[in-house]
Amino acid sequence: MAAGKSVPESGSFRKMEPLKHASKKSRRDRSRGKSSGRSSSDEAMEQQIWKDLPEDLFEPVIARLPIATFFRFRTVCQRWNSLLSSQSFSQHCAQVRQANPWFYTVTHEHTNSAAMYDPSMKKWYHPTTSALPAELIVLPVASAGGLVCFFDVYGQTLYVCNPLIQSLNELPSCSVRVGSRAAVGMTVDKNSTGAVYRILLVGCDGEYEIYDSITKSWSYPRNMPADIKLPLSLNFRSQAISIDSTLYFMHSDPEGIVSYNMATGVWVQYIIPAPLHLSDHTLAECDGRILLVGLLTKNAATCICIWELQKMTFLWKEVDRMPNVWCLDFYGKHVRMKCLGNKGLLLLSLRSRQMNRLVTYNIATKEWVKVPGCVVPRGRKRQWIAHGTAFYPCLSASA
Repeated sequence: MAAGKSVPESGSFRKMEPLKHASKKSRRDRSRGKSSGRSSSDEAMEQQIWKDLPEDLFEPVIARLPIATFFRFRTVCQRWNSLLSSQSFSQHCAQVRQANPWFYTVTHEHTNSAAMYDPSMKKWYHPTTSALPAELIVLPVASAGGLVCFFDVYGQTLYVCNPLIQSLNELPSCSVRVGSRAAVGMTVDKNSTGAVYRILLVGCDGEYEIYDSITKSWSYPRNMPADIKLPLSLNFRSQAISIDSTLYFMHSDPEGIVSYNMATGVWVQYIIPAPLHLSDHTLAECDGRILLVGLLTKNAATCICIWELQKMTFLWKEVDRMPNVWCLDFYGKHVRMKCLGNKGLLLLSLRSRQMNRLVTYNIATKEWVKVPGCVVPRGRKRQWIAHGTAFYPCLSASA
């Protein structure tokens, strides 16, 4: 696939299938459904209302409907389906701020297919087609706005994709070796012509490159300044966080954070000791605050804890932990955790031999919510979510 090549949108996501739970309705629910039927006069009245809807209000109204709704009714006619290519409709969509991100996930059993979770509707969606090559194993490694950056495990290639409209861009080859010991960060800038994204690729030896969507090319490889202690122990599985134009990467040996300002080109390293007895930890952010989420294990007890980085002392301070009654399920078990998404709302995948659980955590409200299991269409087995990232669903973001 050539660099910058866009995949046609038509027929790609419209067949998205929501996860349906087979449940038997009670007699009360069935009778309630019958009694709530609308008369033909009500339907005629509604048709008359929508018939007289002013033309200039059509696109603003559609842009404010739930994202999943749009993909259901875009099959009504060609005009509605063509909204994706309308510049005015894209501008209306860009003005609508999504309250919660969605989560793009890859299951352990189906690494070449995706499942997306909408926490507002508490539903899983399984797109039946994808712009990404079906024969490849691609993992989400970074995201910004409505775009997700993918890494081809075997081909060592990076892709950028909007999972909703299936807009895809295969990035050209870069000089820095892409692998498990490298880190990827992504930022999106809004300008008069639309979304402009930049991708930072960092190697453990301090070499880095930046991809710019305007020039459609990588910058010349550069090295970190001499005051950054090398080598950096990085891992793309621990995703970077973005605050304004600055990307933050977690590293170990020594433990801490290294940041890069995409606007000024300045690197800064912070040596910050991690809390004791900590594992499977990753960075998160919320309203400009830097947080740490991880498993805290002592003796046979395990709990998920949240820490916030103190700006004055540059030390981690515990600010919340999972309710004790939930943590009792982990007692005596070897639990592994994967944090999927680190932008205000976290999706945590917890797994042991006896357990497979998904939980969301809202950093702002400190609310823990259990997530329904991910089951592929026409399947029964609950899938283990192995990789994922958070993205804000946007119909106007193009790769």
